[in-house]
Amino acid sequence: MSGSSRRISPGVVFLAVALIGSAVFAVYAVTVRDASQIPLLAAGAAALGIAFIALAGYALRATWRSGIAGRNGRAIGMAVGGGFAAIIGAGCVAGAIILFLLSRPPT
Repeated sequence: MSGSSRRISPGVVFLAVALIGSAVFAVYAVTVRDASQIPLLAAGAAALGIAFIALAGYALRATWRSGIAGRNGRAIGMAVGGGFAAIIGAGCVAGAIILFLLSRPPT
C-alpha cells in the first residue's frame, strides 16, 4: 500500500448518519396523509436543522484548523460550506417553529 491514507473521523460519520437519517424522516413526514402530518413535518424540520447546525459547527472547527495549518484554500472552502450549512440549518429551524405554531389548535 502507498504511504498516506486518509482516515474518516468519527465526527464525519456521525454527521453523515444524522443528516441522512433526518432527511429520510423529513421525506417520510411529507408522505404521511393524516392529522399528524404537520407535527411530523415540524419534527423533521427541527431534526434536519439541528443536523445542519452541527455540520456548520464541524465546518467552523475544520476552517480554524485549516487556517492554522496554512491550508488557505481548504479553509475558504470549509468556511463557505459551513456558511451554507448554517443558513440551511437556520431555515429549517425557522420552518420548524412556524410548523409547530401551526400545529397548535386555535384558542
